[in-house]
Amino acid sequence: MLEPQAYLRLLQLYGEYSTVVDSNDWDRWPDFFVEDGIYRLQPRENHEQGLPLCLLSLEGRGMLRDRVYGVRETLYHDPYYQRHVVSVPHVISVEDGGHRVVAQANYVVVRTKYDRESTVFNAGRYHDIVVDTTDGFRFASRLCVYDTEMIPNSLIYPI
Repeated sequence: MLEPQAYLRLLQLYGEYSTVVDSNDWDRWPDFFVEDGIYRLQPRENHEQGLPLCLLSLEGRGMLRDRVYGVRETLYHDPYYQRHVVSVPHVISVEDGGHRVVAQANYVVVRTKYDRESTVFNAGRYHDIVVDTTDGFRFASRLCVYDTEMIPNSLIYPI
């Protein structure tokens, strides 16, 4: 069982993550991960069948920073806002005396283009491994399993 103070820190991690990606504060996004952290975006069908194919697979802060560079400097797209609605994390297991937490949370991302109404952009579940570091809780792994095979071809920002 995760101690109450540690659970509050876990909630803070989830809340800050959503705030940073929703406000396009891309310089801070890689810092939510440990140095060799993993970020993946995978369709539910592949996940449930144990198939490794992901839409996006980044390993290490270097690749995360490269994605940030791409978002800012090289990818051409219609700008949009995104807003995360994330459930409270469900703790699956606590290991290493509370220093390693396996958790899941449901998410919905709403996208708003400047000249259009808001629409549901992506929905799914986070499968996370969170570790306690000297900088607080960080993601060792964040797997975003999205529910539909149909996604817009303009998936630019992290989920």
